[in-house]
Amino acid sequence: MCELSLEGKVALITGGARGIGRDIALVFAKEGADIVICDVNLEQAEAAAKEVRDMGRSSIAFKADVTDSKAVQAMVDKILDKYKKLDILINNAGITKDSLILRMSEEDWDKVIAVNLKGCFVCTRAAAKIMLKQRSGHIVNLASIIGIMGNSGQANYAASKAGIIGLTKSVAKELASRGVCVNAIAPGFIKTDMTARLPEDIQKKMLSAIPLGRFGEAKDVAELALFLSSERSSYITGQVVQIDGGMLM
Repeated sequence: MCELSLEGKVALITGGARGIGRDIALVFAKEGADIVICDVNLEQAEAAAKEVRDMGRSSIAFKADVTDSKAVQAMVDKILDKYKKLDILINNAGITKDSLILRMSEEDWDKVIAVNLKGCFVCTRAAAKIMLKQRSGHIVNLASIIGIMGNSGQANYAASKAGIIGLTKSVAKELASRGVCVNAIAPGFIKTDMTARLPEDIQKKMLSAIPLGRFGEAKDVAELALFLSSERSSYITGQVVQIDGGMLM
């Protein structure tokens, strides 16, 4: 039977310094993977990488803007220099700049689309070149149930996450013949620093819409990412897996 173990695998996690990205890094390291942390905050990325090294795995941190294709390619080249391969890409980097559509600036629209959607494209393109040559690999993109259902005040975020879903399905079709699996995770309300900033009344309203009666933990998403990055999921590609406590059925 195929294992969930990632022993000997090399994983690149964007936005890996904190929140969901950090939990994915730690769960992957526990299962034997060497971890590359990419984040715009180098200090936090280094701290996360140290946590991984303290677990006995190799880990390096990079400060890179995922919208900058030259910076991303330079990072991937350095990963190849050190590890000689790249087995897993987790496209987790993302931001929000919420506002009602009539008040939303073009700058806020462009920034969210750039980081969330273009960043996913840039990193996927760089990693795909390696994985195609290897004839193996797993790419997991962090979408959102907001990209499926929409949400008032988040037109830019919803559009970026819906775009990630379309990107996931298209790239899955392109890379499947070389044994590369590409899937997306669509989290619901997960407890992170980002969601903690939401007003209490909004949080209560969200909680009432979740049949399981609780908010998700970052580790819940990390465990799903582990499955989708392991050989246990080798016949799954082009899928969007919701992890939302039943919020959207």
